[in-house]
Amino acid sequence: MERLNNNPIVNRIAGTVTNSCSIENELFQKHNVKRGLRNEDHTGVVVGLTKVGDVVGYERNEDGSTYPIPGRLMYRGISLEDIVRGAQKENRLGFEEVVYLILSGNLPNKQELSDFSSLLSKTMDLNPKIVMHILDLVGNDIMNYLSRCVLELYTFDENPDDTAAENLIKQSLNLVATFPTIVAYAHNALRHSKGLSLHIRHPQPNLSLAENFLYMMKGHHYTPLDVKILDLALMVHADHGGGNNSTFTVRVTSSTGTDTYSAIAAGIGSLKGRLHGGANLKVVDMLRNIKKNVKDWTSVEEVDEYILKILNKEAYDKTGLFYGMGHAIYTISDPRTVLLKEMARDLAREKGREAEFNFMSLLEERAIYNFMEKKGKNVNKQVCANVDFYSGFVYDMIGLPQEIFTPLFAMARIVGWAAHRIEELNFKQKRIIRPAYKNAADIRDYTPINNRQ
Repeated sequence: MERLNNNPIVNRIAGTVTNSCSIENELFQKHNVKRGLRNEDHTGVVVGLTKVGDVVGYERNEDGSTYPIPGRLMYRGISLEDIVRGAQKENRLGFEEVVYLILSGNLPNKQELSDFSSLLSKTMDLNPKIVMHILDLVGNDIMNYLSRCVLELYTFDENPDDTAAENLIKQSLNLVATFPTIVAYAHNALRHSKGLSLHIRHPQPNLSLAENFLYMMKGHHYTPLDVKILDLALMVHADHGGGNNSTFTVRVTSSTGTDTYSAIAAGIGSLKGRLHGGANLKVVDMLRNIKKNVKDWTSVEEVDEYILKILNKEAYDKTGLFYGMGHAIYTISDPRTVLLKEMARDLAREKGREAEFNFMSLLEERAIYNFMEKKGKNVNKQVCANVDFYSGFVYDMIGLPQEIFTPLFAMARIVGWAAHRIEELNFKQKRIIRPAYKNAADIRDYTPINNRQ
């Protein structure tokens, strides 16, 4: 790469990018191309079928128009809210139950859940060679650590390319169990590379995935409520239908017949993007900016004034975007946000951060109001706070660093990725996913090299 820095050839080619890669918005309408696989009313273009998960934020009238409804997230046809409430009512953790449901299609009975949870805990240990490799890695992004480790797991798999159902389940469970360990070890390796002490704690067979992760990250410095809300965060992020970018990426790569590790690494690369799994980091940064500039956290007038500055491109990053607000599908509410906010209130009380939580609740309320007042006439759906609005705040209260916020997302979403991959590979009539692109370039004659400028 060093030879390419400030290289005149690189600069010359880069200077042509604006013209060669620019496609006017009008061309998408002219050729009836669904940009971003979105319809004109911003709903997603249906490109596949799945029994894994469903994301619902609107319904259709007889004339085809849409109207908003409170958001619903379904895992295998069962409401996420019902799953969460069921676990909370019995005062138990629920992520392992969600893993079993999404991968198998059925809810486990007590003995099945106990055996399954025990199996996952005992599978969390990594091969010592992978541990040493993690400690030798150089870089500042744990998502890249995670991707490289997943690809390395291919070399330790006796049947890495076998796509039989039993082998796919074995690979999936191994990835679900080891993701928390890889992330925790990568974080500690990153700390060590910056001159801090190195702590490698082995996962304990009697702890849940959520508690084991906190133990590997922080030792015994966590509370029962920390475990419960991290378990909830994993539950609400476990799947989000087949159309979210990273899951669709896994399905596209899986449709080629590639191995599990290559497909999952592709999903990790997608999730890393700031418009997908990295969005919560942008929310955290924006909230930090708002807290510095709004002096009275209880003043509706002052909050409104600064929100309007952000929407008018006069404050924060001057893009006019209020991060953590709005969703491609959810309209009135994001069910994940509702569940996470509810427990965040209890956690804020435990951590002595109620004033901050109340400020965020006010921000949520006023951002929705001001967005609809300013842009409501120009948008065809309501907006709500999405899960990114509160997730970073929750992780911070637990005492987790920003560099693992997106990897935490991957720790949960590996469940959905694995289930969608298995589904893609078990269609009775397999077909590679290959959408079409309309060529928009003008036809030109070839110019002999001696006649070119």
